[in-house]
Amino acid sequence: MKKIQYILCLLALAGCDKFLDKMPDNRAEIDTQQKIQALLVSAYPPTDYMLVTEFMSDNVDDYGTNNPYTDRFIDQVFAWDDVTESDNEDPESIWESSYHAIACANEALNSIDELTAEDKSLDLSAERAEALLCRAYNHFILVNVFCLAYNPETSASDLGVPYMMESETTLAPRYDRINVAEVYDRIEKDLEAALPYVSDQYYTVPKYHFNKKAAYAFAARFYLYYGKLDKSVRYATECLGSEPAAMLRDWEYQAKMTQKYDPIVEHYIDASLNCNLLLMTAYSKMGLAFGPYYVYSRYAHGNYLASTETGEAIPNLWNGSNETYWMGMKEYEATNLDKTMFWKLPYLFEYTDPVARIGYYRTVYPAFTSDQVLLERAEANILLGNNQAALDDMNLWIRNIASADEEHLPRTLDEDRVNTWFNNQPYHVWDSSSVKKHLHPKFVTLEEGSTKENMIHCVLALKRVETLGQGLRWFDVKRYGIQLDRRIINADGRPYRKTGTLDPFDKRTAVQIPSKVRDAGITPNPRDNQ
Repeated sequence: MKKIQYILCLLALAGCDKFLDKMPDNRAEIDTQQKIQALLVSAYPPTDYMLVTEFMSDNVDDYGTNNPYTDRFIDQVFAWDDVTESDNEDPESIWESSYHAIACANEALNSIDELTAEDKSLDLSAERAEALLCRAYNHFILVNVFCLAYNPETSASDLGVPYMMESETTLAPRYDRINVAEVYDRIEKDLEAALPYVSDQYYTVPKYHFNKKAAYAFAARFYLYYGKLDKSVRYATECLGSEPAAMLRDWEYQAKMTQKYDPIVEHYIDASLNCNLLLMTAYSKMGLAFGPYYVYSRYAHGNYLASTETGEAIPNLWNGSNETYWMGMKEYEATNLDKTMFWKLPYLFEYTDPVARIGYYRTVYPAFTSDQVLLERAEANILLGNNQAALDDMNLWIRNIASADEEHLPRTLDEDRVNTWFNNQPYHVWDSSSVKKHLHPKFVTLEEGSTKENMIHCVLALKRVETLGQGLRWFDVKRYGIQLDRRIINADGRPYRKTGTLDPFDKRTAVQIPSKVRDAGITPNPRDNQ
């Protein structure tokens, strides 16, 4: 039985051979079912993608140099620059965190093979399924952060990421980037091999593992991004069941709670809620950046964005206002502070030295929720031409989040209302925001002003609100080729100067791989100026 260190690293990927010059001291034989289960706890990434992808998206504006609450790392992220500054949530941390998790999954798979070869009666199919799902999920994050979005036109030649399917047995192994299409193909193989065997039985807290519903939610998102839309709808339906309303977040209950930050965000991530399908912990400042704090507030989701593009803009679609929400957006305005947001993620702190009061910022976040799955199913159905099914899901989402009182009951959406509302909206320009932005997807033709385009505008707007502050908007920006403009918001709360533009399918939408990885000989992402 091979011996491994529990805290595995793929530092060879980062060119750090010195860590492999001698055997580690803390070793454990993975020779029982219980030890495999314990190892799989480490197959979930300890660093999240949310901060990088949220601050690269159009969910934040620049509040100018008078706001000192920034640093060089977040400046680079916001400007879509190749990141050279170090941070616990920088691209290097995302890369190493995901490959560390993949290494744990691969070692678990190897140990499962060895144990079942020794004992034919041992059933480790559930553990194998979890390991395959973790391997697939981590590669899914890597390919969507560090590569161009999947599309059938170019993904067979676009640079992907190394797909790790074996445990390391040599010093300084050589890795090559396969193309994006190959990465998606391998993710699909792992996913399909896992799904029939997922079990919730051995988990102590299923919501922190790939339980059945979380696995179906992952499959629904994966196949949506992959363009295999029938499968996306099928797995979303498996996840949501026959009564999806019972699976959604109870915004009415949350609105009736004590309206203070801590209890609200603690409830948002409650593992007992049906809507939270998979919870993850992470070293993260997202609870600060999207909470009532000054941290990173130079770049913020402020009142102008909320009122023209996101949470306070879209209720007009269903004949309402911010008061239609069970729990409306929270506004924080003070000197050098303009934040308008929904309360979601907690700010936690892990002390490594309580006396010196130093440690790590942390949060807990739902990697998948039923509310997200519902809207992803709606998007897939629109692309398939099943508009009524999509409208049913979007109306269910609206009635769940926005049925505040009889006066503001949302109007039911139909094709005519969606067409009328979006055709009356101007397209977004940098100094005059709009919910409607030009779309340039490579996987579908959208004629401007058509019902299909308007329906996609609608579901993207709802998804943007649902996932605000959780990093997922960035992937829709990439997939639909949405141009982004950087602008400074003046003291009156309006845009007054444009500072940068990210064109559709700009090469910078693929985050540059870490410098250590490039130094190890792995091909970097190309840039337009190279």
